Amino acid sequence: MKENRRLFGYMPGGAPVEELTLQNGGLTCRIITYGGAVRSLEVPDREGNPVDIALGFDTLEDYRTQDKYMGALVGRYANRIGGARFTLNGVDYPLAANDGENSLHGGNTGFDKRVWTVEQLTESSAVLSLVSPDGEEGYPGTLAVAVAYTLAFGGLDIEYRARCDKDTVCGLTNHSYFNLSGHDSGPVMGQHIRIFATHYTPAGPGLIPTGETAPVKGTPMDLWEEQEIGAHIDDDVEQLKTAGGFDHNWAVINWDGTLRPIARAWSPDTGIMMETATSLPGVQFYTGNFLKGCPAGKGGAVYGERCGFCLEAQFFPDSPNKPGFPSCVLKAGEEYRHKTVYRFGTLDSAQRL
Repeated sequence: MKENRRLFGYMPGGAPVEELTLQNGGLTCRIITYGGAVRSLEVPDREGNPVDIALGFDTLEDYRTQDKYMGALVGRYANRIGGARFTLNGVDYPLAANDGENSLHGGNTGFDKRVWTVEQLTESSAVLSLVSPDGEEGYPGTLAVAVAYTLAFGGLDIEYRARCDKDTVCGLTNHSYFNLSGHDSGPVMGQHIRIFATHYTPAGPGLIPTGETAPVKGTPMDLWEEQEIGAHIDDDVEQLKTAGGFDHNWAVINWDGTLRPIARAWSPDTGIMMETATSLPGVQFYTGNFLKGCPAGKGGAVYGERCGFCLEAQFFPDSPNKPGFPSCVLKAGEEYRHKTVYRFGTLDSAQRL
């Protein structure tokens, strides 16, 4: 094996799972082939010292037993599909109801639970692939997926490509949990957030969007101005109470499929700033409201409620059943191609996001 490629463990059937280490400048990222998961991401703090800002586990068994989608590539459709079914071209497709009566993150055996194939590996990049056969988890068509992780320009780039031999729905994301003070530093409530969006998609029962795209102004969902993550997370409003905090989709302004900035976050403790940009139409800001109960993290770290946050670039939740949302339909033979980037820097307390 190459120096940046090591055995991480074996699946019950004997398939090996590897860990890939990418490096570029002051950044180091470790990815495992189980779920294509980001296991660690080290970035320099304001003093130039490396800080691991990605939650993760030390053993394959912990990845296999946890149910938090820790760091994983998610598909065939990220987030929720209401009623665990959708209709495409007049055909009804029932899915696994693995989140109450809804389908979440691809079903019972989504891409997060698959062992991905390493197609390419360099010092600073890795390309992983898998094939999802026709009918897997209820989805039509054989879908071929490739995801490229690249450390470049002071950040982590994730590029998604997919093709299918039948019309299908497709929505891929990465489910990394970030803690810019360090993965083992506890709750993220004192870290700062900005989301560059004027609208979000309100959710009803089961966190399924109502179909409305509502203005954030005058609500706790207005994160345009820099604020602590915990500033309004427990406000007495139904949207936050239903989700146990933030777990909602914000709409990218003037979405046209090009790369656009959507969020920035910052830790006063380390000075680490992360900017997120994406070519996808939405981002799910999730504050780890249901992290409690997962296995101990790296080095025995306790990952409790709100100890990490996610910025999952995505098609809107339940888009297959919401004609007013951006279309997630992938036509046979056409290419699904999207990119999300996480760029890093440092700020001092006098600077603003």
